[in-house]
Amino acid sequence: MRVAVGLSGGVDSSVAAYILKKEGYDVIAIFMQNWHDTTGTLHGDCPWKDDLDIARLVAKKLDIPFYSVDLSAIYKKRVVDYMFSEYEKGRTPNPDILCNREIKFDVFLKEALKLNADFVATGHYCRKSENMINGKPVYSLLAGTDNNKDQSYFLCQLSQQQLAKALFPIGHLTKPEVRRIAAEQNLPTAERKDSQGICFVGKVDLPVFLQQQLTAKQGNTVEILPDYYEKSHQNNTDDKTIEQLAQPYIYRPNSGKKIGTHNGAHFFTIGQRKGINIGGHVEPLFVIGIDVATNTLYVGEGYTHLGLFRKALFIAEDEIHYVRNDLSMHAGEERDYLVRIRYRQPLQKAKLIRKENGLYIVFDEAQRGITSGQFAAWYADDELVGSGVIF
Repeated sequence: MRVAVGLSGGVDSSVAAYILKKEGYDVIAIFMQNWHDTTGTLHGDCPWKDDLDIARLVAKKLDIPFYSVDLSAIYKKRVVDYMFSEYEKGRTPNPDILCNREIKFDVFLKEALKLNADFVATGHYCRKSENMINGKPVYSLLAGTDNNKDQSYFLCQLSQQQLAKALFPIGHLTKPEVRRIAAEQNLPTAERKDSQGICFVGKVDLPVFLQQQLTAKQGNTVEILPDYYEKSHQNNTDDKTIEQLAQPYIYRPNSGKKIGTHNGAHFFTIGQRKGINIGGHVEPLFVIGIDVATNTLYVGEGYTHLGLFRKALFIAEDEIHYVRNDLSMHAGEERDYLVRIRYRQPLQKAKLIRKENGLYIVFDEAQRGITSGQFAAWYADDELVGSGVIF
């Protein structure tokens, strides 16, 4: 069996390639170049030329064929342009999830198949299992063994067709074990730091990066005081329907007091602390609302500000995705699952309620920083069952 490993120049994919070769697979390495522009990227963070050189050294060390493909045009179209579009609407996308669905397990997979690969492998900390249901193979996406590094959330949009061709060789290992293997095999990546930031772009100054396509425009920053929720009854969860609980808080410019200005509401995200740049408060200010129509940024003082917490969220009908179609829910059905709304967030108990227009997720405890455009993923124990874009 031939396996194409997405060799990134990092330790995880390097060890994945080593393990596959040790297990007897016919391994080839493919380096993906997906981004050229350095606008907004922090100097020295994951320069792709260094990644390419180190990936080539790893392939030479492992004595496996090495290839390089430039997917930057389609990456820009499917991931970066989508990212700009979402921020322009006042939503916060997750480019890493889109990159896995649209690039690594789609375009890259097709490139691998051209080289007669049977599978593609990555250095993700997650696992895959296969079961026969009604005589057909059904694949499950499982959390990685290392709870601190589990990356199943980033793969929450994969389909059965994509999982069928995917291998995750290090999903059963912990990060220290991966580092140890790399050191024992004298791999060039053994001591290399993990990459951070946007997938294939690197760590960025987000406002500067977004200003490539989004115009800076001064607007008002309005502070919402805690008593606003009592006056507006927006925090009275007992009397609210599921639909009302799932609605983001609605603010108007007269809902609070103007305390400053900003350079564009679309440059911010719910829960953000940095970049508000307004002093005079005992506790830090956090973004609690974004209105791109009026270019107004709403903020609240303190980590526990009521505006940061919501009991429920909604996923529209056309945004619901199931990793396993046999576990899909139908209108009128309710199920209890474990849910996370961001990477590394501890799983939260919640009830999923399927209606004709979409899916409602009601948490046992109110969640901090539910953000439109991000993904919610639900699990049954350690199996990721499905996901969807938060309204």
